[in-house]
Amino acid sequence: MTKIISERQLIELIKYPIITDKTTKLIEENQYCFAVSRRANKPDIKKAIEYIFNVSIKNINSLNIPPKKRRVGKFIGNKTSYKKVIVKLHEEYTINLFPEN
Repeated sequence: MTKIISERQLIELIKYPIITDKTTKLIEENQYCFAVSRRANKPDIKKAIEYIFNVSIKNINSLNIPPKKRRVGKFIGNKTSYKKVIVKLHEEYTINLFPEN
């Protein structure tokens, strides 16, 4: 049973792309990493990325990143936890994360 989700909710599922040394190496293999809403599931993530970037997705891997402890002076707190997805696209599609002005 799939629920109907609006275009606005699809856009709000994807928070931001994750850009690190490791993820830039994955871009060469046509895989992209995104931070998404914790309540998002794989079918909704697939719909959102296909709608936003106009691409076709081959595979999605998702993982929940646990909260990490951070210290500022004598105060100890937690970084917020989030859900990370690694999206593999079909060969003919790409996502331009670094647009040239």
